[in-house]
Amino acid sequence: MKMSQKTPDKDDDQTSTNKKSLSLPTSRVRLIMKSSPDVSCINHDALFLTTKATELFVQHLAVSSYTNRAEKETKSLSYSDLANSAEENDTFQFLTDILPKKILAGDYLKSLEQLQEDDDDADF
Repeated sequence: MKMSQKTPDKDDDQTSTNKKSLSLPTSRVRLIMKSSPDVSCINHDALFLTTKATELFVQHLAVSSYTNRAEKETKSLSYSDLANSAEENDTFQFLTDILPKKILAGDYLKSLEQLQEDDDDADF
């Protein structure tokens, strides 16, 4: 008597477990990775690790920004909290161009005029 019962492979079981542990859609991460001209094909393991690393990075940024936020009484995270964290934390210093602090147009124009006056004074 033969029993034909298929046993799942360990790799298949790990792959389904790995996919369940991800929050970001791997199809979007793959699309972003393929947008680079240097990338021609993407290994499944590389895609998984890149997606997981991205999730962990975003989580670290969010937790750091939440603990250092300006308004401690609120339980929300705002853009300014992320921008402050990027500017003040050395780990996130590379994000200052992507997450600049918001300034009012009037304040920007005043600082621009001040810079022009300083340049005019330096020319003399």
